[in-house]
Amino acid sequence: MSLIDSARQYVHERIAPDFHDKRLASLEGLRLAVVLKRKNPYLFKAKAITSAPDLVKQLLSAHLSSQEETIFGAFLEGLAIHICSFAYSGQKSTTEGIDLEFVRDGVRYMVSIKSGPNWGNSSQILKMVQNFDRARRIAGSRAHVVAVNGCCYGADAAPHKATGNYLKLCGQDFWHLISGSPLLYQQIIEPLGHEARQRNDAFDEAFGRLHTRFTAEFTQNFCREDASIDWDKLVALNSKAKSLWQP
Repeated sequence: MSLIDSARQYVHERIAPDFHDKRLASLEGLRLAVVLKRKNPYLFKAKAITSAPDLVKQLLSAHLSSQEETIFGAFLEGLAIHICSFAYSGQKSTTEGIDLEFVRDGVRYMVSIKSGPNWGNSSQILKMVQNFDRARRIAGSRAHVVAVNGCCYGADAAPHKATGNYLKLCGQDFWHLISGSPLLYQQIIEPLGHEARQRNDAFDEAFGRLHTRFTAEFTQNFCREDASIDWDKLVALNSKAKSLWQP
């Protein structure tokens, strides 16, 4: 079996349980109050949303978008480890903060995998650098270790990061590193659509039911008699102090 055939087989086998099923499951058991407490009510007021159905739909979409990023990011990490395992006997690392380890051309690569290039703030990047330093110490002074922040999409024009002593390889460069194939980043896009239409139909149906139920609940609890949104009540749910702070 070729590398691309192995990658395609992994996607066909795992895209449903690791992404579509988890995406659908993220709707099950969701509670309106939980969503309302996690999202910024001031933002939605500033967007001049005036109807309960519109507000609930945007709240749900914002919540699910962040969920999807997390779920799909985990799927891509699994795909990357699978591809590297096929190409270079790579494996998921047991070192804290390191997702993938492999040896290519005598170099031992320690990889922290992220979905895209704009993934963290300065504190999070510092934590990654500290994880790289720890991984180097564990590997020992004799090992030729290269630390890599691998991003599944995007690009970085300056991959050599002097501050932190690591490579930031994004998109094509990342997939090329772990597979040895410069075109893999394009070849893996097509199989991702496997069963997408059928799965999306099921998701849209579940989303529609949840939207209807949440709209009814929101209207009952956070709308006035004229059906206008009671923003004071909504903000109180989201931000009212449990006990008032005293200076």
